[in-house]
Amino acid sequence: MLSKKRILLVDDEQINLEFFEVMLGKLGFDVYKAENGQEALQAIRKIHPDLLLMDNMMPVLPGWEVVKILKNSPEFAKFADIPIIIFSALDDVKDKVEALELGADDYITKPYNFAEVLARIRAVLRSREILHQLENRDRRIVLCNKILDEFSVSVSKIRDMANAAMEAADIHLAKLKVQGILDILEIIQKNTNTLIKESDSLIDESRDITALKGDFR
Repeated sequence: MLSKKRILLVDDEQINLEFFEVMLGKLGFDVYKAENGQEALQAIRKIHPDLLLMDNMMPVLPGWEVVKILKNSPEFAKFADIPIIIFSALDDVKDKVEALELGADDYITKPYNFAEVLARIRAVLRSREILHQLENRDRRIVLCNKILDEFSVSVSKIRDMANAAMEAADIHLAKLKVQGILDILEIIQKNTNTLIKESDSLIDESRDITALKGDFR
């Protein structure tokens, strides 16, 4: 089940913060607010938002500087993948390109239409969810390959131990070989259980991705 998406609004104009808080709150988003870039960085540490919706021209720390810090500072490395939509009164192509090259996901020029903003929010969130799903699948492929390699090695060990047990003249030595086989089978069982859990998790996340088609409309 998809959790409610956390959106951090950053704007030095209170009327804009209040407008988006009401509108996005009615649509089921968890909305948080900051009045400048410095406050935004502090809030990001606390809530780790799913999306940053931020004005570009602000006192203390402008939006483009926040983007630069999030995408490049080691101090904020774990927040670098937070998607960012920039608002700006500047309609210059150079400003748009600069914001996007710094790492912003979208750039909206004022005055804006709320329906358009909402559509872009959903598009960015959908893209990030799908990317997250693909990353999880890649991790599962790596895990599967690792377990298959371990399984192949374990089978070879079992075969060698089984042959040694059959050829052993000493019953005690034969029992030790059999115990070694049982130990390896236990490891295989644990690895199999891990793979099953990862598969179940992938299935749940795949269902969430399917649900995105409805939740983000």
